[in-house]
Amino acid sequence: MDLHPPSVPDGKLSLNLTGPKGQTAIPIESFIKLTHETPEDLAKDKKKKSTASSLPAGSTLLSVAIENSEVKKQRQMWGLTRTLIANAVKGLTEGWVVPLKLVGVGYRAAVENDPHSQDGKGLRLNMKLGYAHAVYVPVPEGITVETPQPTRIVLRGTDKNQLGMFAAQIRNWRKPEPYKGKGIFVGNETIKLKAVKKK
Repeated sequence: MDLHPPSVPDGKLSLNLTGPKGQTAIPIESFIKLTHETPEDLAKDKKKKSTASSLPAGSTLLSVAIENSEVKKQRQMWGLTRTLIANAVKGLTEGWVVPLKLVGVGYRAAVENDPHSQDGKGLRLNMKLGYAHAVYVPVPEGITVETPQPTRIVLRGTDKNQLGMFAAQIRNWRKPEPYKGKGIFVGNETIKLKAVKKK
Protein backbone atom coordinates (compact mmCIF):
# COMPACT_ATOMS: atom_id res chain seq x y z
CA MET A 1 0.00 0.00 0.00
CA ASP A 2 1.37 3.41 -0.99
CA LEU A 3 1.14 6.26 1.51
CA HIS A 4 1.34 9.65 -0.14
CA PRO A 5 2.24 12.79 1.83
CA PRO A 6 -0.75 14.80 3.09
CA SER A 7 -2.23 17.23 0.58
CA VAL A 8 -3.98 20.46 1.48
CA PRO A 9 -7.35 20.88 -0.34
CA ASP A 10 -9.41 23.84 0.92
CA GLY A 11 -6.98 24.49 3.77
CA LYS A 12 -7.58 21.03 5.34
CA LEU A 13 -4.98 18.29 5.64
CA SER A 14 -5.72 14.85 4.26
CA LEU A 15 -3.92 11.52 4.06
CA ASN A 16 -4.20 9.91 0.62
CA LEU A 17 -4.11 6.10 0.65
CA THR A 18 -3.75 3.94 -2.46
CA GLY A 19 -4.17 0.17 -2.48
CA PRO A 20 -5.02 -2.74 -4.79
CA LYS A 21 -8.76 -2.04 -4.50
CA GLY A 22 -8.64 1.72 -5.11
CA GLN A 23 -7.77 4.93 -3.31
CA THR A 24 -9.23 7.18 -0.63
CA ALA A 25 -8.44 10.35 1.33
CA ILE A 26 -8.81 10.70 5.10
CA PRO A 27 -9.19 14.20 6.61
CA ILE A 28 -6.50 14.95 9.21
CA GLU A 29 -6.72 17.66 11.89
CA SER A 30 -3.80 20.12 12.08
CA PHE A 31 -2.74 18.88 15.56
CA ILE A 32 -2.38 15.24 14.40
CA LYS A 33 1.21 14.21 13.67
CA LEU A 34 1.90 11.29 11.30
CA THR A 35 5.37 9.73 11.09
CA HIS A 36 6.76 6.86 9.00
CA GLU A 37 8.97 4.47 10.95
CA THR A 38 11.05 1.64 9.49
CA PRO A 39 11.93 -1.54 11.47
CA GLU A 40 15.45 -0.08 11.90
CA ASP A 41 14.03 3.09 13.52
CA LEU A 42 11.85 0.99 15.84
CA ALA A 43 14.77 -1.28 16.82
CA LYS A 44 16.64 1.76 18.17
CA ASP A 45 13.74 2.63 20.50
CA LYS A 46 13.62 0.27 23.53
CA LYS A 47 9.84 0.72 23.98
CA LYS A 48 9.08 -0.19 20.35
CA LYS A 49 11.62 -3.02 19.92
CA SER A 50 8.96 -5.77 20.14
CA THR A 51 6.90 -4.05 17.42
CA ALA A 52 9.93 -3.99 15.10
CA SER A 53 10.37 -7.77 15.30
CA SER A 54 6.73 -8.42 14.28
CA LEU A 55 6.86 -6.23 11.13
CA PRO A 56 7.41 -7.96 7.76
CA ALA A 57 10.66 -7.13 5.96
CA GLY A 58 10.54 -3.97 3.84
CA SER A 59 7.44 -2.58 5.54
CA THR A 60 7.01 0.71 7.40
CA LEU A 61 4.89 1.65 10.39
CA LEU A 62 2.70 4.77 10.37
CA SER A 63 2.57 6.33 13.84
CA VAL A 64 -0.25 8.66 14.88
CA ALA A 65 0.45 11.23 17.61
CA ILE A 66 -1.00 14.51 18.87
CA GLU A 67 0.51 17.81 20.04
CA ASN A 68 -1.02 17.97 23.53
CA SER A 69 -2.55 14.97 25.30
CA GLU A 70 -4.10 17.25 27.94
CA VAL A 71 -6.65 18.64 25.44
CA LYS A 72 -9.80 16.46 25.31
CA LYS A 73 -10.59 17.12 21.60
CA GLN A 74 -7.06 16.09 20.61
CA ARG A 75 -7.30 12.83 22.60
CA GLN A 76 -10.66 12.05 20.95
CA MET A 77 -9.37 12.71 17.44
CA TRP A 78 -6.20 10.68 18.14
CA GLY A 79 -8.12 7.40 18.48
CA LEU A 80 -10.63 8.27 15.76
CA THR A 81 -7.89 9.09 13.24
CA ARG A 82 -6.02 5.85 14.01
CA THR A 83 -9.24 3.85 13.54
CA LEU A 84 -10.16 5.62 10.27
CA ILE A 85 -6.68 4.92 8.86
CA ALA A 86 -6.81 1.24 9.96
CA ASN A 87 -10.31 0.81 8.41
CA ALA A 88 -9.16 2.44 5.16
CA VAL A 89 -6.06 0.22 4.96
CA LYS A 90 -8.14 -2.93 5.49
CA GLY A 91 -10.76 -1.76 2.99
CA LEU A 92 -8.18 -1.03 0.29
CA THR A 93 -6.32 -4.33 0.78
CA GLU A 94 -8.93 -6.95 1.80
CA GLY A 95 -12.24 -5.09 1.46
CA TRP A 96 -15.25 -5.08 3.80
CA VAL A 97 -18.16 -7.55 3.64
CA VAL A 98 -21.60 -7.08 5.22
CA PRO A 99 -24.12 -9.97 4.97
CA LEU A 100 -27.87 -9.36 5.33
CA LYS A 101 -30.52 -12.00 5.97
CA LEU A 102 -34.21 -11.66 5.04
CA VAL A 103 -36.47 -13.52 7.47
CA GLY A 104 -40.18 -13.78 6.68
CA VAL A 105 -42.66 -15.64 4.50
CA GLY A 106 -42.24 -14.57 0.89
CA TYR A 107 -39.30 -12.26 1.62
CA ARG A 108 -36.77 -12.30 -1.21
CA ALA A 109 -34.25 -10.10 -2.97
CA ALA A 110 -32.62 -9.91 -6.40
CA VAL A 111 -30.11 -7.62 -8.12
CA GLU A 112 -31.20 -6.12 -11.44
CA ASN A 113 -30.34 -3.28 -13.81
CA ASP A 114 -31.65 0.14 -12.73
CA PRO A 115 -33.59 1.76 -15.61
CA HIS A 116 -33.56 5.10 -13.74
CA SER A 117 -29.76 5.38 -13.44
CA GLN A 118 -28.15 8.27 -15.35
CA ASP A 119 -25.79 6.19 -17.48
CA GLY A 120 -28.10 3.17 -17.72
CA LYS A 121 -25.42 0.91 -16.20
CA GLY A 122 -26.47 1.21 -12.56
CA LEU A 123 -27.87 -1.63 -10.46
CA ARG A 124 -30.71 -1.77 -7.97
CA LEU A 125 -31.91 -4.17 -5.33
CA ASN A 126 -35.43 -5.52 -5.94
CA MET A 127 -36.91 -6.74 -2.64
CA LYS A 128 -40.25 -8.31 -1.77
CA LEU A 129 -40.83 -7.59 1.93
CA GLY A 130 -44.51 -8.29 2.52
CA TYR A 131 -45.75 -4.96 1.13
CA ALA A 132 -48.29 -4.70 -1.69
CA HIS A 133 -45.47 -3.36 -3.88
CA ALA A 134 -41.85 -4.29 -4.56
CA VAL A 135 -39.13 -2.21 -2.88
CA TYR A 136 -36.37 -0.87 -5.16
CA VAL A 137 -33.12 0.41 -3.65
CA PRO A 138 -30.45 1.82 -6.03
CA VAL A 139 -26.93 0.50 -5.34
CA PRO A 140 -24.43 3.34 -4.67
CA GLU A 141 -21.18 3.56 -6.62
CA GLY A 142 -18.33 1.76 -4.88
CA ILE A 143 -20.53 -1.03 -3.47
CA THR A 144 -21.09 -4.43 -5.08
CA VAL A 145 -24.20 -6.43 -4.20
CA GLU A 146 -24.70 -10.17 -4.57
CA THR A 147 -27.69 -12.38 -3.78
CA PRO A 148 -26.29 -15.94 -3.42
CA GLN A 149 -29.74 -17.04 -2.18
CA PRO A 150 -33.10 -15.26 -2.50
CA THR A 151 -33.09 -14.54 1.26
CA ARG A 152 -29.42 -13.47 1.55
CA ILE A 153 -27.75 -10.25 0.42
CA VAL A 154 -23.97 -9.75 0.50
CA LEU A 155 -22.57 -6.20 0.32
CA ARG A 156 -18.89 -5.62 -0.52
CA GLY A 157 -16.87 -2.41 -0.64
CA THR A 158 -13.75 -0.55 0.43
CA ASP A 159 -15.44 2.14 2.56
CA LYS A 160 -16.70 0.68 5.87
CA ASN A 161 -18.83 3.75 6.66
CA GLN A 162 -20.56 3.79 3.25
CA LEU A 163 -21.20 0.05 3.50
CA GLY A 164 -22.76 0.39 6.97
CA MET A 165 -24.96 3.29 5.87
CA PHE A 166 -26.25 1.33 2.85
CA ALA A 167 -26.93 -1.75 5.02
CA ALA A 168 -28.89 0.47 7.44
CA GLN A 169 -30.87 1.95 4.53
CA ILE A 170 -31.88 -1.56 3.40
CA ARG A 171 -32.70 -2.63 6.99
CA ASN A 172 -34.98 0.39 7.47
CA TRP A 173 -37.46 -1.05 4.96
CA ARG A 174 -38.29 -3.89 7.36
CA LYS A 175 -36.65 -3.66 10.79
CA PRO A 176 -36.67 -6.91 12.81
CA GLU A 177 -39.78 -7.12 14.97
CA PRO A 178 -39.82 -8.94 18.34
CA TYR A 179 -43.08 -10.92 18.08
CA LYS A 180 -42.61 -13.11 14.98
CA GLY A 181 -38.90 -12.44 14.48
CA LYS A 182 -39.41 -11.22 10.90
CA GLY A 183 -37.34 -8.54 9.22
CA ILE A 184 -33.95 -7.77 7.68
CA PHE A 185 -31.02 -8.77 9.89
CA VAL A 186 -27.55 -7.25 9.36
CA GLY A 187 -24.50 -9.44 10.04
CA ASN A 188 -24.92 -11.63 13.15
CA GLU A 189 -27.79 -9.52 14.51
CA THR A 190 -30.35 -11.40 16.60
CA ILE A 191 -33.53 -10.30 18.36
CA LYS A 192 -35.09 -11.58 21.56
CA LEU A 193 -38.65 -12.68 20.92
CA LYS A 194 -41.43 -11.35 23.14
CA ALA A 195 -44.43 -13.38 24.25
CA VAL A 196 -47.77 -12.28 22.79
CA LYS A 197 -50.04 -10.78 25.42
CA LYS A 198 -53.04 -13.06 26.01
CA LYS A 199 -56.38 -11.75 27.25
